[in-house]
Amino acid sequence: MNAVFSGPFVTKCKEEFSNSDDKRIQRWSSYVKGPANRQQFLATALEWVSRNIDAKDKVSAYMSAHRRDEDISEIRTYFNTVIDWVDSKFDDVYDEMQGLNWGELYERFHSLPLNHTVLSQKVRELMHDDFVGNHRGVFEYVLGGCQDTKLLNVRLFDKPTMRKVYQQQTDKAKAEGVSNCPYCAIGHDQNARRIWKLDEMDADHVTAWSKIDKT
Repeated sequence: MNAVFSGPFVTKCKEEFSNSDDKRIQRWSSYVKGPANRQQFLATALEWVSRNIDAKDKVSAYMSAHRRDEDISEIRTYFNTVIDWVDSKFDDVYDEMQGLNWGELYERFHSLPLNHTVLSQKVRELMHDDFVGNHRGVFEYVLGGCQDTKLLNVRLFDKPTMRKVYQQQTDKAKAEGVSNCPYCAIGHDQNARRIWKLDEMDADHVTAWSKIDKT
């Protein structure tokens, strides 16, 4: 593709994103998969910045439009904005973050008033829960307000186990004056003290199954 769209734009982009000696690579590598000398950072930056273009091949359309540009500030700024946003929302870095489509997640969630402390706590709990089957889905799940449980691929349990865990969790929550949903309990809205019925709670709303005595 670089050969097809060769020109000042590609040259400057390669200088910006494909320099294996760049000290920023370690930071970028937390979220983008692939070595710089294979131009994976450039490929990712192009995918992110071109995602809203109305064309079948968005990257090709973007490169064609900017082929002779001397200024690459748009793609540089957008890429760094996405990376900075991810850094600001999560206190910890996980291997599962690498290669996620952060450009898309940024577009969907960056305008929401998300608290990095709450997000990070939820991520820690879910990442250490052996019964969450898809740890890569945790980040989109918490950014989306912990609504789409399909992202977690949570293992299912029989009804007696669920009822026992629910009762243990509810008794403890009532004694502490907080919600029996651990995620609601750390929030600041009207649900922070709400006691949910079992049939109102998804599997992810119950304390990590691996930490419960199910005997």
